[in-house]
Amino acid sequence: MSLFLLLSILMSTQAPFTNADFYKDAEITWGDQRAKILNGGRDLTLSLDQASGSGFQSKNEYLFGRFDMQLKLVPGNSAGTVTTFYLSSQGAGHDEIDFEFLGNSSGSPYTIHTNVFAQGKGNKEQQFQLWFDPTTSFHTYSIVWNPQRIIFLVDNNPIRVFNNQESIGVPFPKNQHMRVYASLWNADDWATQGGRVKTDWTKAPFTAYYRNFNIKGCPKSSSGSSSCGSSTSSDSNEQWRTHELDSAGRNRLRWVQSKHMVYNYCSDKQRFANSVPAECKRSRFL
Repeated sequence: MSLFLLLSILMSTQAPFTNADFYKDAEITWGDQRAKILNGGRDLTLSLDQASGSGFQSKNEYLFGRFDMQLKLVPGNSAGTVTTFYLSSQGAGHDEIDFEFLGNSSGSPYTIHTNVFAQGKGNKEQQFQLWFDPTTSFHTYSIVWNPQRIIFLVDNNPIRVFNNQESIGVPFPKNQHMRVYASLWNADDWATQGGRVKTDWTKAPFTAYYRNFNIKGCPKSSSGSSSCGSSTSSDSNEQWRTHELDSAGRNRLRWVQSKHMVYNYCSDKQRFANSVPAECKRSRFL
């Protein structure tokens, strides 16, 4: 067993889930009976057929926090499907932080698509292929969002960091409350090999599995402001406020980005022929 995989196992045991309840924390928003809450609120499934996909959202909106979800993705031939777990505000100039899981033909790896939108502008995509099969068991996908940075984690291992670089004119999502969203939908015009591989509807319905929906953050109060005040607490529930990578975390990030990153907008010379985005000049690990 490689050192990285051993660290992955150890780190994944350090993210306990308590009081996860989809009945209490989420609401199904579309898909009719294709979305189901099961086992007393502990589990939720989303399904996709040729007529429709399905989705749900958090009941609360948040301004900063740590958002964890365990997922088991669509098995077998999932080409054309997209399973999501993301944060988003609404309206013009919205903010958004994305995990999207792009399906593939049987035997080919899933692609994780990440993106960050601020004030309606995205175009900050990074894509990864996982070092495990995400369809055989549940794995934890997390977003840490604080005023300094956004960290994307898989089984508590960082795969991407997007730092606040407003000082050089790069927008950063920090003023708009966001809900958690999740969905399963058909995107065979682009999701798999650029749309070359289409959804095989003979395999429908496709089903993705969610559990242990856990949020530590600042929900929107009835007055419209954040319910979190200033805090200096060292309690684990508050660590997301100042979360940054230590040396071990930076080493894991480098390993993931060197071995499993398949697309980085900062390296796309065709797309940015004249000049790379400003944030790409400041940090390698975005």
